[in-house]
Amino acid sequence: MSERLVRSASHWGAFWVRVKDGRAVGVKPFEKDEHPSPLVQSQVEAVYDKSRIDRPYVRKGFLDHGAASDRTKRGAEPFVPVDWNTAIALVSDELSRVKTTFGNRAIFAGSYGWSSAGRLHHAKSLLARFMNLFGGSTVQVDTYSNAAGSVITPHVLGDSTAISGPGTTFEAIAANTRLVVSFGGMPLKNLQIDSGGTGEHSSITSISALAGRGIEFVNISPLRTDHADELKAEWLPAIPGTDTAIMIGLAHTLIAEGLHDTAFLGRYTVGFDKFRRYLMGEDDGQPKDAAWAARISGIDAETIRKLARRMAAMRTFITTTWSLQRADHGEQPIWMTIVLAAMLGQIGLPGGGFGFGYGSMNRMGQGRSPVASLNRPVGRSPINSYIPVARISDLLLHPGMTIDYNGQRITFPDIKLVYWCGGNPFHHHQDINRLVQAWQRPETVIVHEIFWTPTARHSDIVLPATTTLERNDIASSSDRYMFAMQQAIEPVGEARNDFDIFADLAGRLGFRDEFTEGRTEMEWLRHLYEIVRQQAARHGIERPDFETFWETGYHADPVPKHFDYLSAYRADPDRKALKTPSGRIEIFSEKVASFGYDDCPGHPMWIEPAEWLGSPNADRKLHLVSNQPSLRLHGQLDNGPASRASKVKGREPVLINSQDAAERGIADGDVVRIFNERGACLAGAVVTDAMSRGVLQLQTGAWYDPDEPGQIGTLDRHGNPNVLTLDKGTSKLAQGPISQTTLVEVERWTKPLPDIRAYDQPSVIGG
Repeated sequence: MSERLVRSASHWGAFWVRVKDGRAVGVKPFEKDEHPSPLVQSQVEAVYDKSRIDRPYVRKGFLDHGAASDRTKRGAEPFVPVDWNTAIALVSDELSRVKTTFGNRAIFAGSYGWSSAGRLHHAKSLLARFMNLFGGSTVQVDTYSNAAGSVITPHVLGDSTAISGPGTTFEAIAANTRLVVSFGGMPLKNLQIDSGGTGEHSSITSISALAGRGIEFVNISPLRTDHADELKAEWLPAIPGTDTAIMIGLAHTLIAEGLHDTAFLGRYTVGFDKFRRYLMGEDDGQPKDAAWAARISGIDAETIRKLARRMAAMRTFITTTWSLQRADHGEQPIWMTIVLAAMLGQIGLPGGGFGFGYGSMNRMGQGRSPVASLNRPVGRSPINSYIPVARISDLLLHPGMTIDYNGQRITFPDIKLVYWCGGNPFHHHQDINRLVQAWQRPETVIVHEIFWTPTARHSDIVLPATTTLERNDIASSSDRYMFAMQQAIEPVGEARNDFDIFADLAGRLGFRDEFTEGRTEMEWLRHLYEIVRQQAARHGIERPDFETFWETGYHADPVPKHFDYLSAYRADPDRKALKTPSGRIEIFSEKVASFGYDDCPGHPMWIEPAEWLGSPNADRKLHLVSNQPSLRLHGQLDNGPASRASKVKGREPVLINSQDAAERGIADGDVVRIFNERGACLAGAVVTDAMSRGVLQLQTGAWYDPDEPGQIGTLDRHGNPNVLTLDKGTSKLAQGPISQTTLVEVERWTKPLPDIRAYDQPSVIGG
């Protein structure tokens, strides 16, 4: 039996694929990775899962009646297999019909999702390139991960670098910081991943290296395990959604005790006087002191005061996870983090100041290569039609509706066709029952998918796509590594590369040469590699020629230098002025204030969330935290063995405090029903004292498995938290998702357990 090793890479890291007789049979981790993720094994095993889509399919009603079909049958009606020629003809004809009849704005091709770590076959980029050549489409802006932060930071700091990186490096923190205060913790589980792949999982190594350095850590989170045990963090289990109030209470203590840095505030910021009036209660009569913050957050007032004194007395670094801005008024904790750090006056000093996303993704806290990652060019859209990323249901349900967004007014077009490629909105989006209703509005839904995910099941035309193991590509992210992703196996069934699917569609629509530029897969890889190789040379970095790189399988640039965010600005705020209107850090933003938004005024403040444990109607309810999973990426690899092995009686595990469980008669291993007015799901109880009272944790990504497919309001059998989450924008400024703003009730399930069908093939007629 012949066996060979083939280089590959993924969002979870790089690895060798073991191939025996043409079949992928295992993996060998990248030899330089000290912390390889176990999920690379799941990636290989999932290739052959029963949930794989083996050929093109069309929903029966759509095949019979086209755009006039009964759209309420999506998700419930059987599929019919068709050949590729028929599928390509159906898709191209539908695109032409909608464009001719309604215009390109009627096509929604947002296609949000991580898709592949490979840059050539990055599905969203391919779709964007195709649609831009076709005349454009309505798209999404910002990300579910950090929409609120990405919109507010340019107003406060001049750009969104603080959110996306690079930020102060872990090495700088290790050498200089004496106190790290983490709002939302720094969970290690998220450090398995990085978009575009990762080489060394260096953030896990860097966080572990902080232990034993004499650094004090404070973990402000409802979950104790949001900090590595070895860091021995002080745990402050705050009420979810109240981090901004805690920061404001800390800020008040700094002023009340004369601990704030007036010189820094005067030299490097603008607007502090207006924020101070709010802080001291000069206009509303309510000082925002530690006692006020304690009543909101559940953290003792003296604990808040003592923490403020510690922060002022030593070199302090404040971290805030991306998860905190995925909440009602999610702009506020981001803005207030910056203001609190400014009041301490340590921004730009070695190991001082603030950072976002530490513990949210491997790249954060790491030095960056000066060379841009490899990316396929997508061109420009001939039309300007977009929505904020998380307003999908609003778009589909309310054509013609106008909303505020970052100082602009956006009117939703009437969407007739949805084209989704490389993502899963039935994972990402809030309030799935509302999404199911919205998803029934367009005349046509086209999807490229690898597996029978909920998105594929709720589509009209399903085109089977290859996995990364079935094509050639290059993984390239913001770390120093590039990896050859060499095709290991032939495509399973009739799966095809997204690039080839779009090339054939473009050929039928008359622009194949423009789409492909006459290049094959390997010619594109060589072309894109040479572009970044030349860029590297301009920075004095030598990279090998393409043939050497492809044979070796990877290349690593020199280790980037340590970095302190805003150090250059601190050294010379005039020559290195920020790109804000004032050139300074804007504690009060005249521009944001000019928008007149009642839910995002001109300076940070505590604004009561739509749902939280301090609500008058919160009696007996629990706050649901739907954080990122440890054994998959979003919904990716939920069908893999690692994720499946974590289930409790086939359901997604839900963490519940032992006292909350006892009060409800719930024991470890019980199946429970979690519910509110938006929906209900089943999950498997994990009873723990590492979760604060009044809080549940149900990780995202369990594939939506409705008890009655296609129906609105039906029970989800599997444990998808987005049947419960609230679908509204963070504010009129960013319109980001607020999945962390959710109250629920929970009870022990006493009825017979329904079977899990999430990974089964849908009903198929013919073939």
